[in-house]
Amino acid sequence: MASVNADDIRAARELLREVAVPTPLMHSRVLSEAIGGPVYLKCENLQRTGSFKIRGAYVRIARLSDAERARGVVAASAGNHAQGVALAASMLGCKATVFMPQGAPLPKVAATRAYGAEVVFPGPNVDDCLVAAQEYADKEGAVLIHPFDHPDVVAGQGTIGLEILEDLPDVRTVVGAVGGGGLMSGVAAALKDENADIKVVGAQAKKAAAFPPSLAAGRPVRVDVQPTMADGISVGRPGDLTYDLVTRLLDAVVTVTEESISQALLLLLERGKQVVEPAGAAGVAALLEHSYAVRTPVVAVLSGGNIDPVLLAKVLRHGLAGAGRYLVVRCRLNDRPGALVTLLSELAGLGVNVLDVMHERVAARLHVEEAEVLMHLETRGAEHSEEVLGRLREKGYTITLS
Repeated sequence: MASVNADDIRAARELLREVAVPTPLMHSRVLSEAIGGPVYLKCENLQRTGSFKIRGAYVRIARLSDAERARGVVAASAGNHAQGVALAASMLGCKATVFMPQGAPLPKVAATRAYGAEVVFPGPNVDDCLVAAQEYADKEGAVLIHPFDHPDVVAGQGTIGLEILEDLPDVRTVVGAVGGGGLMSGVAAALKDENADIKVVGAQAKKAAAFPPSLAAGRPVRVDVQPTMADGISVGRPGDLTYDLVTRLLDAVVTVTEESISQALLLLLERGKQVVEPAGAAGVAALLEHSYAVRTPVVAVLSGGNIDPVLLAKVLRHGLAGAGRYLVVRCRLNDRPGALVTLLSELAGLGVNVLDVMHERVAARLHVEEAEVLMHLETRGAEHSEEVLGRLREKGYTITLS
């Protein structure tokens, strides 16, 4: 089986010198305080196309022969690999066709088309797209640019590890998102060549985690992925190459919940001033949920920043709710003039920001003299939320959390 070593990664870096941006390594004070040691963020969300994917895609396409590029390339992706392939193909003068899942984020679809690729929607998930892309390659003679399971792709992603070593030579742990495994297996290959004691930890969304059962089985196995906000790492089966590299080079693969991902995204936006997509925040989610697994100084790779604004609003609300700063409350009150004003005045006195109110006076569940309001409330945190709920109950209101 083909493999990837540090020499491959250094060669890939030469190809990428005028293509990929050396992204910044930023210190995070809030995460450093939470973990108890220095934490840095490798901001691949600031990379061209908004993610690390341009690295591997460009290296793969650049190493094709002229005849292969003339036949065009094809890819399957939830969005970030799609954009990387589309841009790399346009830079190298070849046609690109990209198969994306139905329901892929609209900004990622629009960006892929803007880079010059033709976009096709064959099915609901990335695995369906991979099958369709392979069938297209077989029929049309196009070269399949796999999102993770190819040595050139892994070597391109591994250049991130070289940059981390240059910016932080004493790094002891690197943690980042794992879908198919191309990113972190490449990063690990670069890091372990320099220092085998550097710990490398992969983070998978709990609802789409193929590596833990694969590692337990001793071979790549397919799992049924559930819907997850981290669509960029929703992969049902590890690659053969990446499974081998992850088995040999990564120290651990942990899973993270949707709640941890949303709280990580909120923290990065609010405290780190970084716009990151849910998959890109998986490494930080792992720090929040599995801090015992790291040694500092630690680097968390922010692997992508291509998030749909509509999804961003939903995820931020989810993160605020998880942090106790957002409440959706149903409140019963007497149906008489001034009752709603009294309730809202009570909330104002408690320092609550009322974001939305829906007032219902006629429903089968309500008595004739009752009304109900559904309120979206913003509080200062979990303790404040408990204070608010307790005060309302003391005042005789019937409260239900939605």
